[in-house]
Amino acid sequence: MQHNLPISEEKIKQVFLLTLIVILLLLIGYNLALFIPSVLGAITLYVITRKYNLYLQEKKNWKPWLSALFIIIISLIILVLPIYFLGDLLVEKLGNTKEYMSKFNVFIDKIHDFVYLKTKFDILSNENMTKLKDAVGKFSTSALSGTFNTVTVIASAYFMLYFMMEKPRLFERLLRSSAPLKKANITLIGGKIRSMVTANAIGIPVVAVGQGLVAIIGYYIFGAPNILLLFALTCITAMIPIVGAAIIFVPVSIFMAAQGDLGGGVGLLIYCLVVVGLTDNLLRFTLLKKLEDIHPLNTVFGIIMGINLFGFMGLIFGPILISITLLLIQVYRDEFKIDDHEIILPEPKEIEEKIDLSI
Repeated sequence: MQHNLPISEEKIKQVFLLTLIVILLLLIGYNLALFIPSVLGAITLYVITRKYNLYLQEKKNWKPWLSALFIIIISLIILVLPIYFLGDLLVEKLGNTKEYMSKFNVFIDKIHDFVYLKTKFDILSNENMTKLKDAVGKFSTSALSGTFNTVTVIASAYFMLYFMMEKPRLFERLLRSSAPLKKANITLIGGKIRSMVTANAIGIPVVAVGQGLVAIIGYYIFGAPNILLLFALTCITAMIPIVGAAIIFVPVSIFMAAQGDLGGGVGLLIYCLVVVGLTDNLLRFTLLKKLEDIHPLNTVFGIIMGINLFGFMGLIFGPILISITLLLIQVYRDEFKIDDHEIILPEPKEIEEKIDLSI
C-alpha cells in the first residue's frame, strides 16, 4: 500500500507566495480600476512613440525630460486634437439633447413611414422605433456627460506616459525582470504586444478615416444633408465591427428617398455599399495585414469585449487581450513542456532576428 508523499516545504512556500501576489494584484486592481483606461492609453502611446523617444535620447543626446515633453506635445497635436475637434463638431451640430432628440425622432418617423408605404410590411414597428429612440437618447446623454471623464483619462494617461518615457530603458527592464518567464518568451510577448498595439492604434483609426473620406465624397455628390456631421459619424461608426459605417449611410439613404429624393437616396446607398465597402476591405487586407496579421474574428470579438470592459480604449486593447491569451497558452506549453525535444515556440535566436527590441 502506497502512502501519499508529503507536500514539500518549497511547494508550500511557492503556493503561499503566488496566492499572496494574486490577492494583492486583485486588491490593487479593484481599487485602481478607474485608472485602467489611463494605463492602457499610456501603454499605447508609449509603444507608438518608443523608437522616437529612444532616438532623441540616445542618438541626439536630448535630455530625457525634454525628449518626453516634446513627444507628448507632438502626440497631443497629432492624436488628441483631431479627436477633440471631431467631438466639438458633433456637440455643435447635434446641439442640446432635447433639440437633437426631436430631430432624431422626426428622422426615424420619416424612415418608418417610407418603408411601410413602399413595402406594406411593418418591419420598423412603432414598438421597435420607440425602443430605438429611447436607446439612442440614453446613449447620447451618456456620451455627452462622459466628456469630463474622457479629459480626466487623457490627462492621467499623459501623466503616466511622462514617467515611462523619461527613463524608458529602466521602465522596460523593470517589466522584463518582473515577468517569471524565459527570456525568449518575454521577448516574444513584448514584440507581439508592440506589433499588435501599433496595428490597432494606427490601423483601425486609419481605416475608419479612410471610409469617412470616401463616404463624404458620396454625401457631397448625392446631396446628403449636413455632410460634415455625417463624415464625423461615419468615421466613428466605421470602427464598430460587422455593421460599421452602414449604421449611418443606410438610414440617411432611406431618409433622402423618404424626402422625395429617390435618385439621390438610391445612388448614395449603392455608392456606399460598393465604394465604401471596397475601401474598407482594401485597407483592412493591405494596411492591417502589413502591420500585423490579426484574424478578423479576433478583431470582431475583441472589439465587442474591449468596448464593454474599457470603453473607447477597448477598440485597441480588446483584440490584443484575445491574442495575448492565445499566446500565453503557447508560452505555458513552452515553459512546462514535458518533452525537451518538443519545439512549440521559436528558438531565442530566431526570435531576436524577427523582433528587435532596440531602436
